[in-house]
Amino acid sequence: MTRSPLKTAGLLLFVGGTQFILSLTVAEALFPDYSISGNHISDLGADCNPGCAIIQPSATIFDVSVFLLGLAGVAAGYLIFTSRYRAVGILTMLGSLGAMGVGVFPESTGGLHVLVSFVAFFFTGLAALSSYRVLRPPLSLLSAVLGAVTLMALVLYASGVYLGLGPGGMERMVAYPAVIWVIGAGANLMSASSAERP
Repeated sequence: MTRSPLKTAGLLLFVGGTQFILSLTVAEALFPDYSISGNHISDLGADCNPGCAIIQPSATIFDVSVFLLGLAGVAAGYLIFTSRYRAVGILTMLGSLGAMGVGVFPESTGGLHVLVSFVAFFFTGLAALSSYRVLRPPLSLLSAVLGAVTLMALVLYASGVYLGLGPGGMERMVAYPAVIWVIGAGANLMSASSAERP
């Protein structure tokens, strides 16, 4: 079986995750008085500040970037699915559809935004947990850790338990392990020395 579809999937994941991290940094820098602890990540993509008096310059950057992250993930998930790793492919596509939804339905849309954010975090965490069959060690094992951290932090975040990190800090404990997995999985799959996992 050729590895080229998985290598293409890896390229998509790596590029999608990397552009998101870089765009997130730019958006944080452009958002007035942004607090990593006090502000939610999705504040960056809101059309306006809490009083809707100012259109945030970060909104377009964040919303486009997270949509592209999701789009790349859907394409990568499909390639993983067609390469026989159906569970990982489906979970990756579901999480990525959630990410696309975050870009389409910003924080100001309320409940719909909460739903697509949950879908993105939950299914990407599950994808990381289940990717041990696709990735080579040691990343196959580390991916399980990243997925577990995402899911445990999601439970704490949803319960309002922030462990002194603030809502923004705890949300990053949900999101960052997931994005690290996306980038790491992409690099792993792109590797020219990839060998077929049993």
